[in-house]
Amino acid sequence: MIRIQRAGERYPGGDPAAGIETRHALSFGPHYDPDNLRFGALLAVNEERLAPGAGFDEHPHSHTEIVTWVVEGELTHRDTAGHTTTVRPGDLQRLSSAGGVRHVERNDGPAPLVFVQMWLAPLTSGGDPSYEVVRGLGDTYALPAADAVLHVRRPKAGERTPVPAADFAYVHVVRGGVRLGAEELAPGDAARLTGTGGLELTATADAEVLVWEMRDWRKALG
Repeated sequence: MIRIQRAGERYPGGDPAAGIETRHALSFGPHYDPDNLRFGALLAVNEERLAPGAGFDEHPHSHTEIVTWVVEGELTHRDTAGHTTTVRPGDLQRLSSAGGVRHVERNDGPAPLVFVQMWLAPLTSGGDPSYEVVRGLGDTYALPAADAVLHVRRPKAGERTPVPAADFAYVHVVRGGVRLGAEELAPGDAARLTGTGGLELTATADAEVLVWEMRDWRKALG
């Protein structure tokens, strides 16, 4: 099964007056949708746009794997586990909130900041928070805590790239454009694939695409 979600179908959020614009792919905060609570391990896929000087003040997280992909600008991260980092385009940030952690996310740079933040459900709860930044991520990032793998695909126009055969696969177009079957996907568009295999993305322009490969968590827990 394939479900397409267009960029314009995301739930609006954030605080535009404070320089924060958010677009939620899944049920989030006041946008409660019981039919859109999660997909595979994914609990949230948020596109964030922060103006210079804008940001999220210190706030808590727990029992969540938080993966952040910076598209433009610089993200300043600080957390109560003692980490202070600047994350730039091409870097991947992971915060395992585990039993609980608080953090701050800000745009302290001179240019607009754009990033995609993805929350995944871990297979087990509790434990101690952990954090890492992978500078200049290549093609894949494994997240064993959620039994998931993130693929970063950068096909040139006309090139094809396979979608992993998985219980759940989630495709998010960061930039450029791709074709999936008969569907054209533009920046901000996403496709959710359940129990499919043998599919390919064809780049209609030079593209950057995030693809989550996820096992059914019920199998992992069983």
